[in-house]
Amino acid sequence: MKGFSRITQDPAVMGGKPCIRGLRVTVGTILGLLASGHAPEKILKAYPYLEADDIPEALAYAAWRLEEIEVPLGSP
Repeated sequence: MKGFSRITQDPAVMGGKPCIRGLRVTVGTILGLLASGHAPEKILKAYPYLEADDIPEALAYAAWRLEEIEVPLGSP
């Protein structure tokens, strides 16, 4: 994952879902909290081990992932 130094994926952590810096906080958790109207400051207060730069990187990763093109195996 070039360019995403704060996003990690490890099969032993949260089943391999994209996480913040190897912590048990997924990108999806961050996005869900933001989508529910929680301000970044409130998220950082609820998860004191997160850093301010983690939140915009989670958003950037999600945007990048949505733009990826998936090609099924065996297609011409």
